[in-house]
Amino acid sequence: MSFYLDSFITFFRIGLFTIGGGYAMIPLIENEIVDKRKWINKKDFLDLLALAQTAPGIFAVNIAIFIGYKLHKFWGAFIMTMGTILPSFLIILAIALFFRQFQHIEIIEKIFMGIRPGVVALIAVPTFKMAKSANINIYNVWIPILSALLIWLLGVSPIYIIILSGLGGYMYGTFISKKRR
Repeated sequence: MSFYLDSFITFFRIGLFTIGGGYAMIPLIENEIVDKRKWINKKDFLDLLALAQTAPGIFAVNIAIFIGYKLHKFWGAFIMTMGTILPSFLIILAIALFFRQFQHIEIIEKIFMGIRPGVVALIAVPTFKMAKSANINIYNVWIPILSALLIWLLGVSPIYIIILSGLGGYMYGTFISKKRR
């Protein structure tokens, strides 16, 4: 099977069976791309995740673009992106066509209520994995907690948090870590 067909099918399956959006896709993408197929290594995957999170747009599309581009430039990015978005497009199209007829059925309402906690779990797992990979520990856990609180409670723009974090990391790397050597 060609790489393009294989990568399209891989990302189509991930897009088809992932409820909860891009962040819920992280463990599936990591398992398929890093562990199972070994298309990229863990470090590159984490770097691409960080890049995808900082880029504007839909996270799932961003990660597909960056992984695809790293592997096969434009056509890799295009094929993996199409594989990622096509399932969502088809599902949304089907829901738009038929949901009004079924939305008031009690079992349908209960199914959607039951899916919500699962989506939270699917988002929490990659968050904790990324924290571990980013060496978040007892000494620096205050940084993501403070960042989340500033965004959530005070409405600070995430852009300011990213800029301040980047400046803080630069200053730490330039001044503090050199003094410790």
